[in-house]
Amino acid sequence: MDSAAILFNKEGLLFSRVAQNQYRLTFNIQNNNIILAQIIDFSLIKLIFDLNTDIYEKVNVTPISDTEVVATLLMKHLFEDLGLAQRFSHIHVTKAVGEKSIIFNAQSIKGVRPEGMPADAEPVAIRELTCACNIVTPHAIAFVVDVMFDRTMTIPQFVEKIVGTVLFKIFSRVKQFIENVRL
Repeated sequence: MDSAAILFNKEGLLFSRVAQNQYRLTFNIQNNNIILAQIIDFSLIKLIFDLNTDIYEKVNVTPISDTEVVATLLMKHLFEDLGLAQRFSHIHVTKAVGEKSIIFNAQSIKGVRPEGMPADAEPVAIRELTCACNIVTPHAIAFVVDVMFDRTMTIPQFVEKIVGTVLFKIFSRVKQFIENVRL
């Protein structure tokens, strides 16, 4: 498989393969009515779920501290017709706030199956996920999401394109919601 490739590019959202099992998603959000850095926190995980109930079946976010949570997200069984298993993410997420950025880092929690997951659902093996929210201005943030899956996970090319389409749907809704907030 070729390593680097653009998989999806639409309306300012770019999803690409950086290397085998490594992907990058980039997009920008702007809202001149609010200071965006003030709303970039763990509540975004819940917002993603609330805006995408056609994609996510269940979400649970358990705070550990002000800078870390454990999150479990169960996707609907979107690819059942293709013979693919339903998927869930069980991740430990940390947040670091800098002068010009807010960085979220996440890794899969291995060896522990979260309660309430269907018996036949499989975990998404995330080796490392980094979401860099780069503060361009108080009203504009450039998002760069890098995800690296475990080497043991095989992702067929046709699935990569579908993932790009699903990510576009998820993040275009979040982007539209945030850009339309009025305080």
